[in-house]
Amino acid sequence: MSLKKKPVTGMKDISPREMEIRDYVIGLIKETYGKFGFSSIETPCVEHIENLSSKQGGENEKLIFKILKRGEKLKLESAQTELDLVDGGLRYDLTVPLSRYYSNNANDLPSPFKALQMGNVWRADRPQRGRYRQFMQCDIDILGEPTILAEIELILATSTLVGKLDFENFTIRINDRRILKAMAAYSGFSAESFDTVFIILDKMDKIGAEGVAEELIKEGFAQESVQKYLQLFAHVTDDLQGVRYLKETLEGYLDEKIAEDLETIIRSVEQVKSAKFKLVFDPTLVRGMSYYTGPIFEISIDGFGGSVGGGGRYDEMIGRFTGNQTPACGFSIGFERIVMLLLEKDYQVPKQGGKVAFLMEKGMPTEKMLEIFAEAEKRRQQGDSVSINMMKKNKKFQKEQLTNEGYTDIVEFFAR
Repeated sequence: MSLKKKPVTGMKDISPREMEIRDYVIGLIKETYGKFGFSSIETPCVEHIENLSSKQGGENEKLIFKILKRGEKLKLESAQTELDLVDGGLRYDLTVPLSRYYSNNANDLPSPFKALQMGNVWRADRPQRGRYRQFMQCDIDILGEPTILAEIELILATSTLVGKLDFENFTIRINDRRILKAMAAYSGFSAESFDTVFIILDKMDKIGAEGVAEELIKEGFAQESVQKYLQLFAHVTDDLQGVRYLKETLEGYLDEKIAEDLETIIRSVEQVKSAKFKLVFDPTLVRGMSYYTGPIFEISIDGFGGSVGGGGRYDEMIGRFTGNQTPACGFSIGFERIVMLLLEKDYQVPKQGGKVAFLMEKGMPTEKMLEIFAEAEKRRQQGDSVSINMMKKNKKFQKEQLTNEGYTDIVEFFAR
């Protein structure tokens, strides 16, 4: 049996060109978020299956790569259910592991705790452009802060980072899960049906208002409720006036403070933001995770159909571990999608020094070779990146390759 050269479906090998961009973006993430007061942590890639299957991860819980028990614990003959065979899984996001980490270490952490976490996650999803089964996630979270200061800081930090990567005029959409629920209740939907309604509403950008209406009616919802629901969206603008309209219209269904807080978040970010982007109110924004309890947000970049980041408030998740409610809010950027877009536009990583190649002829005397190494070290201390290579017979082709790799200065050294 011959070994397979291609990676497993949904996984990918990473070229030096892409690694250069990935390493740069990771460094920029740590530098930017560090200036906003976030501290790096790391959690294991394997998580308890009970935590991953706690009905907090939405559709992602159907995509878990599950891990069999090992050794004597694996009893295939007597197993009756999957839980008899499985005790762990590869994490599908970083939020569940963060919640477990905080619950286990809260006494030793500051309050509020501002966490930065980067790492690979795994989902048994159908691969497509910008979506893999193994991919890097990058999250910032603020735990223990109940006020909208958390949302404002998260949006400012994330937008600052995206702006530093030369993405201009991107859009951050914002909504609140409690506004979604108030709009559904006002229209006559029962609380038990909210999840079904929101799953259909989440398709609005793909199938339009008419498509949403058709699917809701197919699900058996009353036509009167469906019409009342969609009329709300038809009258809502994507600015502060839209928030104020719903605040007035949903009186008795929506706490005024929820709308006022959302308005404050939007006004605050608009006044102090450093990057060029639009912050818009979008009452159709759902976010798939069922653990969100308050404001939710999502980033989109012109020219890319999907989102490149998102997050929101999830005040109830940590309480599932500790029994005590802990305010929590987070924002995740789509690391893989951002790297893909940077590659597609041939993004050049900023360099402080030059990229130099030394070509050394074969048969170089030891003393002269040591002089070349010393010269390379001198250039590196001056800020240059220096690669020493043996000179090939086809020197012209070798130089072309080095130029394509970004080497702007090629120096030749001969044995005589």
